Amino acid sequence: MAESDWDTVTAKSKQAILAAQRRGEDVETSKKWAAGQNKQHSITKNTAKLDRETEELHHDRVTLEVGKVIQQGRQSKGLTQKDLATKINEKPQVIVDYESRRAIPNNQVLGKIERAIGLKLRGKDIGKPIKKGPRAK
Repeated sequence: MAESDWDTVTAKSKQAILAAQRRGEDVETSKKWAAGQNKQHSITKNTAKLDRETEELHHDRVTLEVGKVIQQGRQSKGLTQKDLATKINEKPQVIVDYESRRAIPNNQVLGKIERAIGLKLRGKDIGKPIKKGPRAK
């Protein structure tokens, strides 16, 4: 086979590709999409759902009311953001984010803050004192 024939031949084997590279010829390789899998025509359920979705998706953030209640409750107890964070075993940035409405609400964190400042942060009684009663089992 003459060297000019290599330009038109598609080398399938790894040996043929390496031989062409050693001779200094231009070698173009391409990876097949989903090679060896039967996924060429499958559309996932989520793709169709996302196509139908028109509004911008974003996570809900802590409300202004909750942020203010955390700040007021913390200050009434004489705690700094760092003190409150230490008390509930979280990083100070978590408290900063909750007070400035940048945090995505996490019920576990909200529960710890509620117990630390003694005020409700969830439900319809936001800002009301927590009733200390027997824990439900």
